[in-house]
Amino acid sequence: MMDESGENSRPPADPGHDHPLAWAAPGFRPPALYGTMRDRINAGTHFRIDGDGPTVMLIHGVGLDLDMWAAQASALAARYTVIRYDMLGHGASAKPSGALHLASLVAQLDMLHGYFRLGRSVVVGFSMGALVARAFAAAHGERLAGLVLLNGVYDRSPAERDSIRERLRQAETDGPNSLIEAALGRWFSPGFRAAAPDTVAAVVDRLRANDPRSFLAAYRTFAEADDAAAGLIPTLPCPTLVATGADDRGSTPAMTTALAAAIPGAECHVLPGLAHLAPIEGADRVNALLLDFLDRIGRAD
Repeated sequence: MMDESGENSRPPADPGHDHPLAWAAPGFRPPALYGTMRDRINAGTHFRIDGDGPTVMLIHGVGLDLDMWAAQASALAARYTVIRYDMLGHGASAKPSGALHLASLVAQLDMLHGYFRLGRSVVVGFSMGALVARAFAAAHGERLAGLVLLNGVYDRSPAERDSIRERLRQAETDGPNSLIEAALGRWFSPGFRAAAPDTVAAVVDRLRANDPRSFLAAYRTFAEADDAAAGLIPTLPCPTLVATGADDRGSTPAMTTALAAAIPGAECHVLPGLAHLAPIEGADRVNALLLDFLDRIGRAD
């Protein structure tokens, strides 16, 4: 990785659990080794770092990018190191040719985790990012201090599977932009769309900016990954929080309740009045939920 001066910028060679990005109890304030790092790319992964303290990694949803987490990064950075990144095929990260498998997205997170030589981190996944987080937890649970699954799918019904496969066929036939208007209806409440048109427009701009081939590869993974992730319900060695919006039609309260019940000790939250993009529409409530969860992990660590 290169910094703005063109020099190599890497973490210390042997940080271990004393590395400033390793998990520690609240109040741990390491030296500002990195400060705020914006628009950095390592091995094809575009990432951004804000704050310092225990590490929280944020994984966005299909068709979006790390900017969806702006409100969370701002709220968490006062006490935590926040690492957010673009999944492969999204934003400024690499756009691989061909299929995009769930295993490749897990490997990307593993590589980023290893690049910083993190001890343990809390991984927060949204929607498709929640599938990646679940799979990472199943493969690398020892690296987690905690896991948060926001607005994630779980055990879709036949009708729900048919619905997303039909959307995939539409995108393949008419192009990805043909999905946008219907997506906005699922992602935001009518009131929020009326009250925050600039925020909604920024999401539309992100969706329209996607590389069509890369989006379709990612959407195919999202449409089918529920099958691949069906067995990825590990006995997690870390605290787990599962949450969705009460009005989320794609990642429903029923899915969230069932997923939380399948993970021993997981806590479950259904947020009234919110649809799918809860981290944006309900940023204050999601931030409060995350901060409470993170602080409790720290006190127990």
